Amino acid sequence: MVEACLRLRGRVDVLLNNVGIGGPGGPVELGEEDWDRTLDTNLKAMFLTCKYVLPHMEQQGSGAIVNVSSLAAERFAPMPLLAYSASKGGVNSLTRSIAMQYAAKGVRANAIMPGLIRTPMAVDDVVRRFGVDRDALVRMRDKAVPMQRMGEAWDVAYAALFLASDEARYITGIVLPVDGGLSCKG
Repeated sequence: MVEACLRLRGRVDVLLNNVGIGGPGGPVELGEEDWDRTLDTNLKAMFLTCKYVLPHMEQQGSGAIVNVSSLAAERFAPMPLLAYSASKGGVNSLTRSIAMQYAAKGVRANAIMPGLIRTPMAVDDVVRRFGVDRDALVRMRDKAVPMQRMGEAWDVAYAALFLASDEARYITGIVLPVDGGLSCKG
């Protein structure tokens, strides 16, 4: 992927890592295979993209990495999501570590931590997997947000665009909640 980008554009200015899978389960219920699959997808994949992009960003003296985490890294969800939460907490630490190591080299790294966002995975996949009523699920998730509505994909996209832009040229190592105030709630 990195080599294809370099062939096409000659440089890599922005890396947006947006990946996430996971299912319910605490430390006893969760299978080791599910743990490994979730950590490999959500954390190791971000590590690998950073590993192969960073040398090019360092060589050009600039670049912005934006990793998409989750509020589940810091708050307990209505159901245990151990592997997902642990992987997203790892994303936050990965981001801060990269930010500190590469700041003097002109490379910024930040993370976005969405709360309840209305996505097909968050709504439709849950309805399919658990047979819950879609409208009831949406109402429950909307009610859990202080603004009384889940965010939309664009709410996260605007935060990512800002952190990738030159407007954020002095920002590195932050984990930005994008959550309708959920991070401030109890």
